[in-house]
Amino acid sequence: MKQYAGIDVSLEYASVCVVDADGRIVREAKILSEPDALIAWFGEHGVAMERIGLEAGALSQWLHAGMVKQVFASS
Repeated sequence: MKQYAGIDVSLEYASVCVVDADGRIVREAKILSEPDALIAWFGEHGVAMERIGLEAGALSQWLHAGMVKQVFASS
């Protein structure tokens, strides 16, 4: 089953919403706005995301770079 995530970023917490291919909400959460915390949450979710959308902004660029670095470092 394909799932997609959207991340709304703020200084302290990021709001994450995961939907299925039909647009139905599968899971929602508030997670610390830290690459480690987001990667851990997605890992615990247990389903690989088809695509993750991130809100545009300076903090989003930092989160994206940190998440990509960790994902590729662990593979």
